[in-house]
Amino acid sequence: MKMKLTAAAVLVAALGATAWGLAAAQGKAAVTPKDGLSWKEVVPGVSMAVVDGDPAKGPSHFYLKYKSGLVTPLHHHSADHYVTTLSGVLVLSAEGKEHRLPAGSYFALTGKAPHAAKVEGAEDAVMFIDARGAWDVVAEKSDRDGRRPSGRRPSMIESD
Repeated sequence: MKMKLTAAAVLVAALGATAWGLAAAQGKAAVTPKDGLSWKEVVPGVSMAVVDGDPAKGPSHFYLKYKSGLVTPLHHHSADHYVTTLSGVLVLSAEGKEHRLPAGSYFALTGKAPHAAKVEGAEDAVMFIDARGAWDVVAEKSDRDGRRPSGRRPSMIESD
């Protein structure tokens, strides 16, 4: 009995070491220097540089650059996403509040949270996005009297 337990323990240890070794050997590093980014304008005033994945098909990591003065209409994204502002100042309107987000700020938009944004100041706003699914932009619709789904009328940074 003792021999069987010892043999089983050795087998488990050997399999664990082999699995750990294979996992370590399969690791990889992805590095993209700033001058290696490939920016593409996706709509006037908005450029994207993808560093991982395909935003049209599934989870991805990419940079978004909003030109100074850009104002977005109220919209949402189907995929949950997590964002870090890298430069400039982004003013995010979500859940009825405006949030001023200078470089180094973080925000998450999940569950198709409606939001709008504008760039404050003379500097473009650059953000890094961790999108957990295919990336899309879905405009929010107003009802007939011009109210948003929340019951609010559009503010100066929200348009129909």
